[in-house]
Amino acid sequence: MIILKDVEAMILELKDVTGGYSKTPVIHNIDFNIKEGEIVGLIGLNGAGKSTTIKHILGLLQPHSGRIEVLGKSITNIKDQARTHMTYIPESPILYEELTLREHIHMTAMAYGIDEQTIMKRADGLLDLFRLKKELDKFPTHFSKGMKQKVMLICAFVVQPELYIIDEPFLGLDPIGIESLINLMVEERSNNRSILMSTHILSTAERYCDRYIIIHDGRKIADGTIDDLREQTGLKNGTLDSVYLKLTGGDSHVS
Repeated sequence: MIILKDVEAMILELKDVTGGYSKTPVIHNIDFNIKEGEIVGLIGLNGAGKSTTIKHILGLLQPHSGRIEVLGKSITNIKDQARTHMTYIPESPILYEELTLREHIHMTAMAYGIDEQTIMKRADGLLDLFRLKKELDKFPTHFSKGMKQKVMLICAFVVQPELYIIDEPFLGLDPIGIESLINLMVEERSNNRSILMSTHILSTAERYCDRYIIIHDGRKIADGTIDDLREQTGLKNGTLDSVYLKLTGGDSHVS
């Protein structure tokens, strides 16, 4: 068991990571960290390298070079153990059609070694939050895409890990679902849990992310708070959208 002792513990560190799906790198020298109790936005266009970076963090891809650490330990050495400290919510919901919502929660409990009584107690508030309590014994075939996404969110948040990795969390959610998710993430941050979130919806990310990592053409081009990014771009009162466009060279209409 890894024990956090530092006041400001380092949850995740990528150190000069280069990698991809083949011998040709997709990401180059990616270097960033996530501290305890912060929400970090991973920003970039489609094909920028966000998903590749996330797959390396999850241990689904091995870096060509560099090092990834979870709670100070190399993910290469503790891959299975590292996974117990994080949960992943993909862009598109992945559910088992033959399992009910309740059974999905129970399966999550088994995967993370949590007893069913504890996990159902944790799930109770989440089921209320996402308005799915009446759907506990229904199968995913009866769920809309938004409902399926909420099932994924419930199964991730019942674990209460040190790190949540969320890929495009707002796709398929209605406005109430988006606001519920934002409130949930803010609550988890207050409990010293951390979130790495990939999103295209910059106006929403600007409301609650503590820091932003911007990837462009497979390389990190910025890492900091909104004020840091404004200083880097010279856009004193710029929005996240405008500083992003400035940093990536898409700023022909930005003053």
